[in-house]
Parts: sequence; C-alpha cells; structure tokens
Amino acid sequence: MSNEVKYMPPKSTQKEIGGAQGNFDLAIEKEAEVRGIGMGVFKDGTPFLHQRGLAALCGVENAHIGTISSQWNEVDQKPRISAIKDLLTSRGVVLDSPHIETLHKGRKIYAYTDDICLAILEYYSFEAGSNNKTEALKNFRTLAGNGLHDFIYAQCGYDPNKSVPEVWKQFHDRVSLVYNSCPAGYFSIFKEIADMIVHLGQHGLHIDEKFVPDISVGGSWGAYWTETKLDEKFGHRKKYDHNYPSYFPQALSNPQSAWCYPESGLGEFRRWFREAYIGEGKFKKYVESKVKQMHLPSSFAMLAIGSYPSAS
Repeated sequence: MSNEVKYMPPKSTQKEIGGAQGNFDLAIEKEAEVRGIGMGVFKDGTPFLHQRGLAALCGVENAHIGTISSQWNEVDQKPRISAIKDLLTSRGVVLDSPHIETLHKGRKIYAYTDDICLAILEYYSFEAGSNNKTEALKNFRTLAGNGLHDFIYAQCGYDPNKSVPEVWKQFHDRVSLVYNSCPAGYFSIFKEIADMIVHLGQHGLHIDEKFVPDISVGGSWGAYWTETKLDEKFGHRKKYDHNYPSYFPQALSNPQSAWCYPESGLGEFRRWFREAYIGEGKFKKYVESKVKQMHLPSSFAMLAIGSYPSAS
C-alpha cells in the first residue's frame, strides 16, 4: 500500500458514535496521519485506525462506521453487524464494542484495532452485496494478514521489539564502538560526519562494509591538512584506535589506526567539508565511484546526492 489513502469520504454532520460504547483509558504510544487519516499504536502494542481512517479504507462515509458501533449491541442484530461478528468469531475474536474510546492530547478518539478493521474491510470487500466497495477490495488485498498491522507500525515509526531497525544496525554498531574513543581535545571524522550519514540513510543509502564515507572524507581532509600545513596553525594531529563491528571485513585488522585532529581546527574542518568536500563535488564523485563498483544502487545514490545540500 502506498503512503496515500486515495479515497477521502465526504464529511458527515451526523454524530459519529454515542458515548456509551465503551470508554477505556488506554495510553497511546505512537500516532501518525497519512493524508489526514489518523492511526496509532497503544502502549501495549495494539495498532488502530481512527474512525475516519477506517471509513476511507472501506470507501464508505464516516457515518457508516459510526452506525456499526452504535448498533453493535442491539438485540435485533442487523445483517451487517452479524456478518462482521461472524468474521471476527472465525478468527477467535469476540468484542463487546468495535471501538475503543480514549482521550489523547485533549482529543476524544474512537480507535478501531486492526482485528475489527480487517473484519469490516473484508465485509465491504466481499459480503456487502450491491454495496461491495472496489476501494475496500483493493485495500483488503493489500492489508490482509499482517499487512495492516505492519503498515500502521511503519507509518507510526513503532518498533514492537524496541530494537534498532536492520538498515540502521551497522551505523548504530559503529557509533557504539567509537563513542568517546577519541582523545580529549580532538575530534574524529566519523563522529563529525554522522549527520551526513543519517541524512543519507533517511534517503535510502545506509553505510555498510562497502560504503564507508568517513574513509573518503578522512583521506581528503588528511591530504588538505598536510598540503596547507594546518598543524602549524592548530597543532599536531594524532592517531587513535578506531574499531569496526566484528562482522565488517575491516574488523580483521582491528584496531584501526585513525587520525584525530585538534578541536581548535574543528571550524576549519566544517568549512572545508561544506565548501570543498560537498560543494566542489568530492562527495558526488565518491558516491558515483561506488555505483560504478556496483556497491550502491544507482537510483538511490542519485536521489541521495540530489537531496544533500550543495551536493548536486
């Protein structure tokens, strides 16, 4: 499913849900909106959609979802309610109410958990007769199984295992190994370009054993340092132990002997990095060389170059 919910139901002036359908004081851990469609995750890890979000997925007006809630416990069950309950029962789910009413940041929220969302979505896809909705069917095919569950987690940035996402693991592990390893009064290249590495990762380029930009930056900066005799201005640089994670091929020669530089020269490094390494195209050439070596995908590399200020 794309990040856009393309169908937006018209606003209804009808009351969405009566206040008697259940009021649970559940805290919300994460919340997000995709094209105005609200969703979130409770602190126990349960994902949910707001009422309007569920209506949009089903291709119906918001009031139709509200009616399901308001009629849920009527003695004379409507066929629609019975069909949805049967779908839930077949999955071993029994609900006293289809929604959870809670307060978040001063707002009343009617939250529909992923179980009920999929049951209602399935109903409008296959069992609503002439009221079957093409939008519902398309979304059901995309979000069945764990699809909706995973989609909400991804949009909300929620990690159920509280772990580091795999694509960020190598950067995380490198940071963990070099944290505070540089001598007091000196700065390291890896730490200084961490914001660039994060920026690239946000655009699809993540560091690994074949993409180590601090080596490129360090080599270019070291040559500049020597050529312009910056040790005479800022003091002498020195070596320190820099280690790679054990699963990097470079770890075979740990600890690496890397240069660190006097903090008095940090301003000069940042100017050089911005104006020379990025501005004069050294960064672009490095990324392009990795593409030629087939270490980076061309499409992602070009997008990353274009997204980095003054790099294109």
